[in-house]
Amino acid sequence: MDFNRAYDAVLTKWPQKPLGVDLAGRFGRTHVNVCGPEDSRPLILLPGGGATSTVWFDNVAALSKFRRVFAVDTLGDAGLSIPNGDPMKSVDDLIEWMDSIVDCTGADTVDVIGHSYGAMIALAFALHRPDRVGKLVLLDPNSSFAGMKAGYLLRALPLLLSPSRARRKRLLEWETGELSIDSDWLSLVEVGTSDLPRPDLVVPQRPSKEGLSALDVELLVVLAQDGRVHDAETVSRSVRERIPAARVEVLKDASHHSIPMVPADELNRVLVDFLEGQRIRVRRRTPDRSGWPD
Repeated sequence: MDFNRAYDAVLTKWPQKPLGVDLAGRFGRTHVNVCGPEDSRPLILLPGGGATSTVWFDNVAALSKFRRVFAVDTLGDAGLSIPNGDPMKSVDDLIEWMDSIVDCTGADTVDVIGHSYGAMIALAFALHRPDRVGKLVLLDPNSSFAGMKAGYLLRALPLLLSPSRARRKRLLEWETGELSIDSDWLSLVEVGTSDLPRPDLVVPQRPSKEGLSALDVELLVVLAQDGRVHDAETVSRSVRERIPAARVEVLKDASHHSIPMVPADELNRVLVDFLEGQRIRVRRRTPDRSGWPD
């Protein structure tokens, strides 16, 4: 099964067919799957590494009831985005790329949900552009508040050194344990390993304690109790120490790579409760449609 067919197979699991949008920018063409009411507040979804924007199939029904959802294929990672422009070499470039996505939503500020690598990008963007982020959700963010477990890094090393579908599958099966992960999504991720490793991806450094303390957005951190990437208790303690106003939720029967698919119902409840609380008025303007299709 080739990548495009595997991608489309997961996309059919969305409750409605999204509008596929290709945003042209300095770094290339960014593919975004869009759904939800056009006049509602924008919500940008950033997936974990290799997961693609399709991974939100169990979440978009709940989120798109009250948000215009923009699910992004991270430029340079697996997905339909094409990095055919200037290479992204720094966090400043990454922030510029994120700025271009926010610009195309037509709003001055947006809400952002990021998982894993996507959470690292979302956090870096909120630290650099707090005026552009209303509410920020970080799903099991790795290397953001605490380090990763040595055991996970050792398990992941063979995949990074010599990527293969079999190694990718073994890592995911080990990390998710007995949790039931969608087979079509697993096939998509395995097909996408042909592009690994991706040394050109910009990986934001873990923010300093002072930097995190200065974060000026509403923050929710959702952690996987059974995740093997890092210790949920250690991350939770770090978040509370550095950002006392942050809300922290720990999901039972969840692992790092199972989110956002498992446990979807509980995660959706937490997300909706956080995003819908104390609404923020959207200041709308005419969107920059240079990257949108005619």
